[in-house]
Amino acid sequence: MGLDFTVVPDYFGMLLLGMGWTIAITIGAGLLSFFGGIIFAVAALYGHWVIRLPMRGFAFLFMGTPLLLQLFLIYFGLIQIGIDLPAFVAGVIGLGLHFAVYNSELIQASILAVDKGQYEGARTLGLSRGQTLRRIVIPQAVHAVIPPMGNNMIALLKDSALVSVIGVAELTLAAQQAISRTYRPFEFYIAAAACYYVINLALEAGLRRLERRIAASR
Repeated sequence: MGLDFTVVPDYFGMLLLGMGWTIAITIGAGLLSFFGGIIFAVAALYGHWVIRLPMRGFAFLFMGTPLLLQLFLIYFGLIQIGIDLPAFVAGVIGLGLHFAVYNSELIQASILAVDKGQYEGARTLGLSRGQTLRRIVIPQAVHAVIPPMGNNMIALLKDSALVSVIGVAELTLAAQQAISRTYRPFEFYIAAAACYYVINLALEAGLRRLERRIAASR
């Protein structure tokens, strides 16, 4: 059986729908990982030990175990305690929390690198610790880690293919469904790879634009 890419256009709509789900998962999980990373970082650095200790256990769970296992735990495991999440929501939460922990590590290091004189200056102006963090420290810390967080976003996009195992009809699963009908794995995996590449290019372009805007605002 030779290669025959003429079968791909017949399933282009299916692949396009899969791309849409992949983009939606990446955006949802990316937002969760961004804001979750900030919250986890602040809690880890300034929270009470009652908060910090569970946070360490949470970080160990998400940094020390495979992402696939975490997705299974959230989608299949939580049902046993009465939490029945749709596959898409479970995928967004699993990916979002996984990368939020990694973003938190970046943001913590960036917060600690902010000049101590800025804390003292803010307190001199009458700002509380919470206001100092919210208005001065965290914005600077987040700006400084946008490039490495962008790398995490690209990794998140690639790992979004894992949610196909819990039934989310994203791009990889869409390709597999097309293969099951045509028995043309090479053609459809190449087509899926091309689609991922296009999404990746758009994401990288967006991140570069964001970095330029941040650099111009300094």
